[in-house]
Amino acid sequence: MPPELIRDGKLDRQAAADALRRFLEDIVRVSKLELKVTVRAVSEGGPGPEGEAEVFADLDGRDKEILLDRSADALKALEHLAFRALRLEPAYHEKIHIDSGGYRALRFEELKMTARVAAERVRVSHQPLRLNPMSSRERRIVHLAVKDMPGVRTESAGMGEERQVVIYPADSKPNP
Repeated sequence: MPPELIRDGKLDRQAAADALRRFLEDIVRVSKLELKVTVRAVSEGGPGPEGEAEVFADLDGRDKEILLDRSADALKALEHLAFRALRLEPAYHEKIHIDSGGYRALRFEELKMTARVAAERVRVSHQPLRLNPMSSRERRIVHLAVKDMPGVRTESAGMGEERQVVIYPADSKPNP
């Protein structure tokens, strides 16, 4: 059983980093993938901005393409397994970021930029815009990127794998 990672409603960053490092090193060893595991906890200088990770893991090396193939499906699956192995509730998933060679960091920056451009288009056109389906973490990044932009608001729509963010003009009525 993993150590207690949540204390007083907050992620124990160092305990989470240590547990995550052990989990990832075990997976890499058993799978015989040529990957180097690097895990670091953000210093405890207080909570970061909303939606920001507190523990970062990177898997890099000769076999990283295996993780990144097919839109990084294996990397996403590994992250899902890590959350399960660490027994983290979904509310804490955003606090842990697993990447490979900067792939997901770049993807998240692209999402933020796409969200801002789309929001500006909605603000000018006064027409809602539905983005492509994305994971819950990706949808959260879009919501956070747009939340302080004047003249627009966001909602998630759809079910499961087809769930999307819709950007609306701020003056339009919310969907029931």
